[in-house]
Amino acid sequence: MMKTKLRRRQFLHLSAGAAAPLIGTAGLFSALRNAQAQSFPAGSIKLIVPFPPGGGTDVLSRLLANKIGAATSWTFVIDNRPGAGGNIGIDAVAKAKADGQTLGMGQTSNLAINPTLYPKLSYDALKDFAPVVLVGSQPNVLVVRKESALRTLSDVVSAAKVQTNALTFASPGVGTVAHLGGELFAQRAGVKFLHVPYRGAAPAITDVLAGQVDFAFATPPAVVSLIRGGNLRALATTSVDRLPALPDVPTIAEQGFDGFEAYDWKALVAPAGTPPDVIARLNAAANKALSDPEMIKRLQEEGNEPRGGTPEQLGQYLQAEHARWGGIVRASGVRVD
Repeated sequence: MMKTKLRRRQFLHLSAGAAAPLIGTAGLFSALRNAQAQSFPAGSIKLIVPFPPGGGTDVLSRLLANKIGAATSWTFVIDNRPGAGGNIGIDAVAKAKADGQTLGMGQTSNLAINPTLYPKLSYDALKDFAPVVLVGSQPNVLVVRKESALRTLSDVVSAAKVQTNALTFASPGVGTVAHLGGELFAQRAGVKFLHVPYRGAAPAITDVLAGQVDFAFATPPAVVSLIRGGNLRALATTSVDRLPALPDVPTIAEQGFDGFEAYDWKALVAPAGTPPDVIARLNAAANKALSDPEMIKRLQEEGNEPRGGTPEQLGQYLQAEHARWGGIVRASGVRVD
């Protein structure tokens, strides 16, 4: 009996010897977390993508998963769960087991815009997720058809000041970054546009080309080929710096609207309560993938700006974006029931 007790006591010591202090509860939990992190992952990692296959979020998620998997031998399974502006998929992440085996690709819509846009959500964007890493960000491009009389951003503002709601602008839908980025520009310029929402970028751009609407805000993949082909004219981007894919297109910020930016960013998140050591391993693997020259090239070709950074930096960014887009939504008066 004494022998058994001695072995238990030795197990609980930090080091051999009767005078060594015992490990407290916090120490035991820390040891267990370290062991869990070292054994991570225990099987495949599910990456929930809150949008359909083939879209920008899906493509980016698969690129990142493939690059991390190639470097670590981890296996990722992409689980597309579209619907409700990304709310359905991100809610599934919030309710998953907090062990790092389920991750989600959150973004501007479901983590920063929708909490104010929708009267009620089944998740808390600031409390139900553990930040992992900011993956990338993609601005919008303000485009007009090649025959348009609007040749500069100043032309757009001047035309809008002549008659309120006379200029129409298209977006891929109500509450999208393209829509609210347009509303933000209108607020900054002191004008009003008439918003025309569509079900996706393709029909929106089709109507711009046909002259049914005056201009559109759209992501680079939706318009770059048409700009290069001369069918659309790009007047500005909503990025801080000019895009490598469109180096001759000035930003809104450099055309008299200092500090203007509107990004559709993507961020890797885990359920709240995921062990910090597991988060650290995921963050390190993601940052390594995002610094790979091939990955950077692929992202830039899609009009994305590679990001990265620490979980803490992402947490601060999410807080700031949640507050900023919430203010934009409230100022626009837009709501989705």
